[in-house]
Amino acid sequence: MNICDKSFRKNIDGKEVRLFKLVNNQHMRVLLTNYGGRIVSWLAADKDGRFDDIVLGFNNIEQYMEAAEQYHGAIIGRYSNRIANGTFSLNGRQYQLEKGNNKNHLHGGGGGFHNTIWKSCEYNSNKVVLKYISQDGEQGYPGRLEVFVEYRLTEKNELHIIYRAKTDRPTIVNLTNHTFFNLSGTTTSINNHQLRINADQYTPVDESLIPTGKIESVDDTPFDFRRSKTIGRDLDIQNPQLAYGGGYDHNFVLNKEDGQQLTKAAKVVDPQSGRFLEVETTEPGLQFYGGNHLDGSDIGKKDIPYNSCTGFCLEPQHFPDSPNQPAFPSVVLKPDSTYNSRSVYRLGVCNSPKS
Repeated sequence: MNICDKSFRKNIDGKEVRLFKLVNNQHMRVLLTNYGGRIVSWLAADKDGRFDDIVLGFNNIEQYMEAAEQYHGAIIGRYSNRIANGTFSLNGRQYQLEKGNNKNHLHGGGGGFHNTIWKSCEYNSNKVVLKYISQDGEQGYPGRLEVFVEYRLTEKNELHIIYRAKTDRPTIVNLTNHTFFNLSGTTTSINNHQLRINADQYTPVDESLIPTGKIESVDDTPFDFRRSKTIGRDLDIQNPQLAYGGGYDHNFVLNKEDGQQLTKAAKVVDPQSGRFLEVETTEPGLQFYGGNHLDGSDIGKKDIPYNSCTGFCLEPQHFPDSPNQPAFPSVVLKPDSTYNSRSVYRLGVCNSPKS
């Protein structure tokens, strides 16, 4: 892999960008940078013991800064996903956020957490803790928000991402990670990957990908992933929801018994390599994005263009536009509370393509 620490050494606005390496005894390796808290590389073995990189990304910091796709591997905040018209009300006051995505607010705005330099608070061979303080009014959000994100690689080949935040006044928070995966270790289409999502329901959207406010069953729709199927199996079905997203870019309502505990969210299997990825989370929703809008303009690792559907995202989070949807779980954080969220990404290999 042509990724080295020197390629990520840069000073931006007086803050040092660097690369962090996490390893375990299984020879798994995860590279991260404090520029947006991004997962840069994840080396994992296939069924034959061959290692390859299973995430999309770039070989140096300049490519990340110039990429057409802004969110490769990054922490997303203060609010992941979309907020309608970039506005929300809290305690009787209306707040205006940056608009950009079909006149909606997306992923915290242009100055969101994906474009900030995080401070390293703790670092060893299997853990890094990053910190960022978002000042009151930043990107239009109320309250000074102190955020910690911990990445921890275990001997069970699990990457734990733990989020914690405190505020000095009521605000909204919804954090996630936006890594694009391709379990084959190549940039072939991910539409032959087999996906299962633990969700009986999803939140349909309008033409601008804002939820309608309804929570609907996945029965008899292309959004039924309760039994494993290839990602691309139903993409040719005439369905307005698929048309709105250009494919899959939707929030699934996870089947949860206890909202505070880790819940199985999804499992993806690549029949070619035998690799599988399991995701567990404390969050109520999972945004599944099939990489529909990757257009080949970004040239990634191995000098290969990232074309449509060469990577997928599984983003544990609260629901899109929750501040404007009273029926959705609340995303309000108050000064007397702490935002806590945990997601686990577990990698392994299997001898059968069945999940």
